[in-house]
Amino acid sequence: MKKSIIGAAMLTSLVVFISAAYAVGEDYKPVQQTPETQTVFVTGVSQANGTLTLTTDAIDWYEGTEADRVFLEREPDSGLDATPDGYYIVNDDEQAKAYPVDPKAEVLMQIYDHTGNIEELDTNWNETITLDKFASIFPNSDILDLSQFPYHLTITDGVVTKIVQQYIP
Repeated sequence: MKKSIIGAAMLTSLVVFISAAYAVGEDYKPVQQTPETQTVFVTGVSQANGTLTLTTDAIDWYEGTEADRVFLEREPDSGLDATPDGYYIVNDDEQAKAYPVDPKAEVLMQIYDHTGNIEELDTNWNETITLDKFASIFPNSDILDLSQFPYHLTITDGVVTKIVQQYIP
């Protein structure tokens, strides 16, 4: 009896997880890439003399069939026919680069710790937050480490004018 209850609970959890993953996929829209867009990992956020600076590590971000193509070229012995999650990251050059951020920069997040409670983490597509809020939540990695997500930066004349967190399934 106990095994049946545990099995039923596990099956229910699996169905809920798969349903939630499917629902997330329906709402997702890739970030539109422009010549001013640079995809990066943000490795640090600092403030000095009234200027916020992002320390970054540039990456190549691929999705869909392009991700599958690059994955198969770079991982021919993986035993897989495609990327496991529909995206692929190439980080051949881990050189850090710092960018100042425009104080009026737009910040769009997909998921972050709103409450300090892991059970309340939820995806909110392109949720606008202030630059000050981004600077305050970025170093807090207790619930969710924001440095583990790629970000699409719009850089105009060497200054970040837009920050978009990339959702990773």
